[in-house]
Amino acid sequence: MLWDEPTASLDPILVREVLVVMEELARDRASSMIVVTHELPFALRVADRIVLMDKGQVVEEGKPSQVFVNPISEIGRKYKELIEYQMNTSAQSLAGN
Repeated sequence: MLWDEPTASLDPILVREVLVVMEELARDRASSMIVVTHELPFALRVADRIVLMDKGQVVEEGKPSQVFVNPISEIGRKYKELIEYQMNTSAQSLAGN
């Protein structure tokens, strides 16, 4: 299956519903899925492999833990910073800060 930005232009509630269905499909099917997405937490949770592209070129490829824990490209480092920012912001929001 190929999913190209399946959550683009959806409101947050629908985004969550679509991602839940996609996660169930990824878990329950014995087939491959290619997902083009900017939903980083989703990609980290369900992907076996991640490919980062910049200006149409593959700049990084590997397991999510490899790509986002120890990025080798500038865009990989930017995504790592974004993920850390999103996680910190979410934690602060939940704590009421």
